[in-house]
Amino acid sequence: MSDDKAILNLQNGSDVRGVALDGVEGEPVTLTGEYVNRITAAFIKWFADKSGKAASDLKIAVGHDSRISAPALKEQVLKAIIGSGAQAYDCSLATTPAMYMSLVYDQTKFDGSIMITASHLPFNRNGLKFFTIDGGMEKNDLTDVLKIAVQMTVLDADTTKAQKCSLIDIYAQDLCEKIRKGINSDEFYHPLKGIHVVVDAGNGAGGFFVEKVLGQLGADTEGSQFLEPDGHFPNHIPNPENKQAMEALRSAVIKNKADLGLIFDTDVDRMSAVLSDGREISRDALIAMMAAILAPDYPNSTIITDSVTSDKLTSFLQDELHLKHHRYMRGYKNVINECKRLNAKGEISPLAIETSGHGALKENYYLDDGAYLAVKLLIAAAVANKEDKSLESLIEKLQPIFEEAEYRMTIKCEDFKAYGQNVLKTFEERAKEKGYTVVTPSYEGVRLSFNGNANGWALLRQSLHDPKMPLNVEGNGKGDCSKITAVMRELLAGFDKLDTSALKE
Repeated sequence: MSDDKAILNLQNGSDVRGVALDGVEGEPVTLTGEYVNRITAAFIKWFADKSGKAASDLKIAVGHDSRISAPALKEQVLKAIIGSGAQAYDCSLATTPAMYMSLVYDQTKFDGSIMITASHLPFNRNGLKFFTIDGGMEKNDLTDVLKIAVQMTVLDADTTKAQKCSLIDIYAQDLCEKIRKGINSDEFYHPLKGIHVVVDAGNGAGGFFVEKVLGQLGADTEGSQFLEPDGHFPNHIPNPENKQAMEALRSAVIKNKADLGLIFDTDVDRMSAVLSDGREISRDALIAMMAAILAPDYPNSTIITDSVTSDKLTSFLQDELHLKHHRYMRGYKNVINECKRLNAKGEISPLAIETSGHGALKENYYLDDGAYLAVKLLIAAAVANKEDKSLESLIEKLQPIFEEAEYRMTIKCEDFKAYGQNVLKTFEERAKEKGYTVVTPSYEGVRLSFNGNANGWALLRQSLHDPKMPLNVEGNGKGDCSKITAVMRELLAGFDKLDTSALKE
């Protein structure tokens, strides 16, 4: 593969991602130090042109999560920044949200920032996220940057010229101040006194939250685990969607009789939680909890979610909280941009959130920040505690999911996007011919609703980046999931390039 194509292939939506380490069979290194250097140099050139500033006037911050490839890649990022004539600031171990906030804080006010991370992906992967004051880079802008990178040569420079910045300390102090203000307690310095919180950082970058936030505010953090940064991720994948990770947190909460458990992904832009009774607050429950917290301040507002949320969530948001539920496309940038669009046209939308745990609040720069979501939960927990209530009471009327399944079917042809679009078109036509209810509007894929022999729903869509067609099914009673899946097999019969073997009984 040519260098040109290899660099362009590193794009994953609005991020750069690739294999950064040898050692996994069948996964050769694609994100080399050379490519990282050239892409960074391209970002500086693109940013200088966009901002109208000379490169020498740009202050660019660099941070990374706990991945073992981070130091070597950071060296190349710093060489490219300094070699381009810009000013480099080394923030060392940081979080993705903190890297954006470095553009906001009066103490830093950087022009742009770069986070070296691959989120929850395996230890051998890494990547780059770019920020300007407008937020994370858009997909089209990153495509432009990578096209520039194809023309760039490797830059060399003395990386000792990079200035050090203790960003995580500034960020943690900001979170502390937000919690103090939100609780407004007589115990100003220790507003979390009497609350027991267990944190599972999964050996990612989120371990700071225990000492620098919870500890400073007086919380009991006994039982917190996997706080030391370790890019081998020896205990479990730092991913709130991972069953092993959530079970590790749930066990820690129950064992230590904690009031609340928090879990972050590697770069802390996602979060989930566990309540004192061991109930997981993830996916629909996390969305419901955050909406319930926000509802009093944003009555009759609109909550933006991704497309795979349950009908039970819709009922809770609309009937219990009197909010509007707007299902949109998957992808955290998609839901965030839709939230921005609605607010810009005058429709109040305080929250854009995916079932994956990516959640962005209008009041927090539309930034998907797992630590900020944790701040909102902690404030709600402290307020509920003062009123002799429980955090659980906020979502006690959310009906639990009875049965659910997800199938990921492979499209076996080169032009998988066009093939997938044809599958969706035909699937919808067949569903209508059979008299099934097609839910409209649908911003992603085709969603069917069932209320008869089977009760529940199904959503067929295309993957954002891969030759896959995910199918989500939810049943409201015993056996409904299997009945709906049988309908799906019927509607998807005959597509010779779509592997539907996962749907077999």
